[in-house]
Amino acid sequence: MTKTPERIAVGTDVGRFRAAHVLPRRVRFTSPIFDDPGFDGAYFQALVEAVPGVDEARVNVRGRALVVAHDGRADTWDRLAARLRDIPAEAWRGGRPAESRMTLGDVGSKALMTLAAGTLTYPARAAVGWALGLPTIAEGVHALLTRGLKVEVLDGAAIALSLLRGHYFTAGAITTLLALGRYLEDSTEKRSTALLKGLLRPQAETLWVVRGGVESEIPAAKVQVGDVVVCGAGELVPIDGVVSEGEASVNQSSISGESVPVHKKPGDEVISGSVVEEGRLLIAVDRVGSETSLARISRFIEQSLRSKSKTQTKSSELADKLVPLTLSLAGIKLLTSRDMNQAASVLTVDFSCAVKLASPVAVRSGMYAAGKAGVLLKGASALDALYDVDTIVFDKTGTLTTGDIAVTDLFPANGLTPEELLCLAAGAEEHYDHPVARAVVREAKARNLPLPPISRVDFIVAHGVSAAIDGQNVLVGSHHFIAEDEGVPCQDMDDTAHALRSQGKSLLYVAREGSLVGLIALRDDPRPEAGAVLDALKAAGISRVVVLTGDHRETANALARQLPQIDEVHFELKPEDKAAMVAKLKESGRTLAYVGDGVNDAPALMTAHVGICMPKGADLAREAAQVLLLSESLFALPVAKEAAMRTNTIVKRCFYSTIGLNSLILLLAGSGLSPLASALLHNVSTVGILGYAAAAAGRPLSGAKRAELSSHSTEEAAC
Repeated sequence: MTKTPERIAVGTDVGRFRAAHVLPRRVRFTSPIFDDPGFDGAYFQALVEAVPGVDEARVNVRGRALVVAHDGRADTWDRLAARLRDIPAEAWRGGRPAESRMTLGDVGSKALMTLAAGTLTYPARAAVGWALGLPTIAEGVHALLTRGLKVEVLDGAAIALSLLRGHYFTAGAITTLLALGRYLEDSTEKRSTALLKGLLRPQAETLWVVRGGVESEIPAAKVQVGDVVVCGAGELVPIDGVVSEGEASVNQSSISGESVPVHKKPGDEVISGSVVEEGRLLIAVDRVGSETSLARISRFIEQSLRSKSKTQTKSSELADKLVPLTLSLAGIKLLTSRDMNQAASVLTVDFSCAVKLASPVAVRSGMYAAGKAGVLLKGASALDALYDVDTIVFDKTGTLTTGDIAVTDLFPANGLTPEELLCLAAGAEEHYDHPVARAVVREAKARNLPLPPISRVDFIVAHGVSAAIDGQNVLVGSHHFIAEDEGVPCQDMDDTAHALRSQGKSLLYVAREGSLVGLIALRDDPRPEAGAVLDALKAAGISRVVVLTGDHRETANALARQLPQIDEVHFELKPEDKAAMVAKLKESGRTLAYVGDGVNDAPALMTAHVGICMPKGADLAREAAQVLLLSESLFALPVAKEAAMRTNTIVKRCFYSTIGLNSLILLLAGSGLSPLASALLHNVSTVGILGYAAAAAGRPLSGAKRAELSSHSTEEAAC
């Protein structure tokens, strides 16, 4: 009979874990596994939290313990036990231990102990004071021995001096206020991290599988172990498995940290969350379920938030530099006045506390506010880079234009009917995740045309598609791809092509067995909000707007005529040309953001100071970008700029407020203010500054409402 959590006895072994304490909906395990320095505690914690029915998991590496809160159901326990017995090798990829977070209960207990100590007699009061202060003192000693004079040293010294002088309430107050500061930072970090995890959860609803020799599209939830999943260039690998056929270059940087794409061939393992950059893979599924994917998302978010912005780094460096200053002032005061009381007063005034804490609190709160407004920032450095941006570069299709490309004209040749031309092109394009391909397939389905089966398809990024249909080689793509790369004569339709391009239309050339069989014209209109968005960006400090496109010159210039805010247009570009153009702009001294959504945008997204991906961007583009727009409205762009500018302003205000207030308190401390009063004034000012940083940076962005309304109108128009 299956054990339920209520019946698990203390001492029960589950894999390498032992139940140490059991309640109906909570169990604490201990394990020697946490002693392994290569074990990634944060990843493992996320892995356990992803088990259905688990409400919360908390890893305490120092205590060698895992605490799990769950719903009390027997099947939840079965899943949890299975997870503990089968920990994936990824948990040993290395990382940082899961850190113990400060809770409001911890802060409250320290405050109560400090207040209660005042009612006790001397020996008990001293014992409580030292019990509260020793952990901080130990951290200070450890920091001094390993990293030199840091903030922890000053905190430990202030508490130690107060304890040695018998000022137990002062020591307790300092300890409590330090805990409160940490709690404020932890709570904002947890809130923003939870939001980011939810926003980055895999969104793949369907995927392609090979069953009975035929490729078919099925819901992701119906994939089974043993199925063969097809992944083409630019697509996210949705499952864990082994390559059964094909070769490809796979980017798995967000999972393993490897910056260089890895070549995969038959027999190699692939893991969900990686992205196929080039090639095509058939992958035999060996694991289904979301637990490993969710844990990888958690690891990615933790790594993103761990990277500090320039502002945070400067604040931390300045905080450390101010530590010797405070210690020196306390020493000078002691030598000149021979008054340890005044020296202690000076020592309790810590410039670095608010300076060091306010910046990350403001940055994380700013990221949270941006996320709520539809802008997902992959790390604090994206905020800094957005603040400095003065030039914004757009890939035309799907950014300044709607991306809802529609087929407008069909011009068949060599005896084909318009329906046959469309059917041929849609059959080749069906597996290609690109706006143009989706438009062609959508038009064919709207006309109820049966799509021909294909036996082979190759995607040539930014060029087109080569497919085998009924034993014949079919090519679909740009004029450059069909005429220049493949050598198919296209001059017979040059006049038709010129007339269509002058109307702002894009063209798709279709060839079969070396002969041109037709042209397909498509139109992608500018977004209705594009002009207003460009005006808002220029008002926010963007001095130059550049458009890059692979379209023909006439099509590109038609867009420039419709949007006069555009300063430069560059056309007929290959993906490497776009990246080179971005690099050239960077070399000219400009700080730029690149906005794109396609596989061919990935090189430019990575070359720019800030890569920004549209909501429906290809998986490879989402991987390469530092900023993801979650709103369909282009007004999310000025919202992102606003978030960066506001956060930077708040950080500066916090810095100047800290210097001003603490200088005043330091002056009062040197003039005879008691250590207790100095500590209270300092800590109250610190909490006030932290509270302002969290509240001001976290409040809704002014442009968020406009973006939301615009997004709704865009969706309604699409319907």
